[in-house]
Amino acid sequence: MFRFSLASTIALVPMLMLASLVRAQTAPSQQAGAVKDQKAAPAPRHDISGIWDPGNGGIQPLGPQAMPEDGKPEHRVPYTPLGLEALDAHKPSNGIRSVLPAETNDPVVYCDPQGMPREDLYELRTTQILQTPLNVVVLYQFGKIWRVVWTDGRDLPKDPEPRWFGYSVGKWADDNTFVVQTSGTDERTWVDRAGRPHSGDLRVEERFHRADHDTLELTVTIDDPKMYTKPWVAVDKLRFKLQPPNFDVREMICSPSEFAEYNKIIGKPASGKDTQ
Repeated sequence: MFRFSLASTIALVPMLMLASLVRAQTAPSQQAGAVKDQKAAPAPRHDISGIWDPGNGGIQPLGPQAMPEDGKPEHRVPYTPLGLEALDAHKPSNGIRSVLPAETNDPVVYCDPQGMPREDLYELRTTQILQTPLNVVVLYQFGKIWRVVWTDGRDLPKDPEPRWFGYSVGKWADDNTFVVQTSGTDERTWVDRAGRPHSGDLRVEERFHRADHDTLELTVTIDDPKMYTKPWVAVDKLRFKLQPPNFDVREMICSPSEFAEYNKIIGKPASGKDTQ
């Protein structure tokens, strides 16, 4: 068995979704009513710190929560001609444009970093947020990586050297809404699991809104004039629930050796490729 690799994560998605559905269907109605009647404590001011879990809503295997690539006209993002050309070069292994496992050129399958904004738009699992006087640090379960959002008043760099996760600055829009702007992302990354592209001009806005003490909502907007004719919302108020401070976040790491074994046993046979 491959533990917490990208391949095992993909294989576990249907089981996780089924388990969630069974739990939802078997929960006593009295318990549901009691939870609904409970009033959560108010959100603390200027504080999004904690360990947050989006549940199955963060997996987003067909593309981001608000704009999955499912063939529906309302989920068609506004591509430019260059955006369509770049999209055609990407071969995802999920969604309506999917190819066979051994034919994908998804960089994440080969253990490249997801980068931004894809870290928010695919396999967004339990996330820990730490706050200091100078920055906000976001630690992600998938890939076991972290990123820094500067809050010391600096501007985004004018001509940044590309980074996998770009450069991020943030400020409080109000007592409970923290807004992050990210630029300077590496063009090798994909926007999402569906293979949507971005250029070096990409600007990502994240809005973290703490609705109450136990609930955090995330909204992500994509703005890339080279690839899209207008900004579009990829995630719309994705809800996270606060976990206890002693919650143990498990590893989910892409392992090249485990992927090679997965491809040998599953990917290549499924694609009709030689396994020798």
